[in-house]
Amino acid sequence: MFGSLSEKINHAFSKLKNKGALSELEVKNALRDVRVALLEADVNFIVAKSFINAVSERATGEDILKGLDASQQVIKIVNDELIKLMGSTHSKLEVSDKPPTIIMMCGLQGAGKTTMCGKLAVYLKKQGKKVLLVAADIYRPAAIKQLQIVGEKAETPVFEMGQKSPVKIAEEGIEYAEKQGLDTVIIDTAGRLHIDETLMEELQSIKSKVKPSEILLVVDAMLGQDSVNVASTFNQKLEISGVILTKLDGDTRGGAALSIKALLNKPIKFCGIGEKLTDLEAFHPERMASRILGMGDVLTLIERAQQAITEEDAKKLAKKIKERSFDLEDYLQQLSSMKKMGNIAEMMGMIPGLSNKLKGADLNVDEKQIEKTKAIILSMTPKERATPDILNGSRRKRIAKGSGSTVQEVNRLLNQFNQTKDMMKMFSSGKKKLPFNI
Repeated sequence: MFGSLSEKINHAFSKLKNKGALSELEVKNALRDVRVALLEADVNFIVAKSFINAVSERATGEDILKGLDASQQVIKIVNDELIKLMGSTHSKLEVSDKPPTIIMMCGLQGAGKTTMCGKLAVYLKKQGKKVLLVAADIYRPAAIKQLQIVGEKAETPVFEMGQKSPVKIAEEGIEYAEKQGLDTVIIDTAGRLHIDETLMEELQSIKSKVKPSEILLVVDAMLGQDSVNVASTFNQKLEISGVILTKLDGDTRGGAALSIKALLNKPIKFCGIGEKLTDLEAFHPERMASRILGMGDVLTLIERAQQAITEEDAKKLAKKIKERSFDLEDYLQQLSSMKKMGNIAEMMGMIPGLSNKLKGADLNVDEKQIEKTKAIILSMTPKERATPDILNGSRRKRIAKGSGSTVQEVNRLLNQFNQTKDMMKMFSSGKKKLPFNI
């Protein structure tokens, strides 16, 4: 997410580091590089120009140019302006005073709207909401079936009436939610390959009848500048309340995230960061700005850890580390938890000061390797998992055969486990500190 933009902005500011005072020319040269980086990331040129002007005006004052930590002050100004550009604060979903809260999802075909309905349902269920998905897309082939499959995976009921009027489906879906005591309704409306009047009239009719608390536009971040144009048209016709950006985890320049709020004055409420139904994050402008500038995002990292590891599991692990009873069962559980948290390189980038030290390192979670590790450990007896020291040559051969791996792969796993165990001993004894400060 924003990898290329972050790298280029940090390169621009690397020229300013370790300088007590800065000349106006040095600041302007750095900001020129930032402007190029923004434009290459597909940020709208008006937004990029306005942003650079705002930073330049604050960063070329006498107090900054002659300050003792001038470069840090300039970076702080850029951080402040990035936060302002993306919306200043996190915009929460509106909740209706009288249940159910109605969320109307709209967008073009291919943006991932139907899947996003499922992701949002999973997100809201974690907050204790009782959610209903309503299938109001009657045009796209298999759209209803797709939502039913998504609903099944999200363990969320789906209301559908086949090919009847989408307005009628939305109305009766809400009535059904009221009767069932469900407090949140997510309406999956029809998309089109392009914006047309028929689509907009139908969406306006649904809005008029059900009066949603939120009208969320799902936008494909990979569309670049086109995503801003799409958002603008939908906003003119529907007065959307917010935007959900999808595919921010892909090979995208991410400029839409920096342009939509500035041009439409509509908040980005969520961003999709992967293909799983759990891969949805609330959009926090201050955290995103921090990531872009390579300053980490500890709060999001903590939230991901809390979702992947329960408090009870964390206490058990801490106890095992303290008692030095960490075994291969625990090792497997931690690998699975790490897999739930996502890409290791991305997680490391959320730790302040660590992302730059890890440039070029291959830290991605290899799904196949985790499955192979799991197969090796599950091929051991419970006694072998609890006491790996008894694994002699013949046992290792048996485990390799049973897991479809080689003895060398079994040996490699045991070496990795022992290194992890040794590191935990050092941290628990206080003899070693983390190689970075948070």
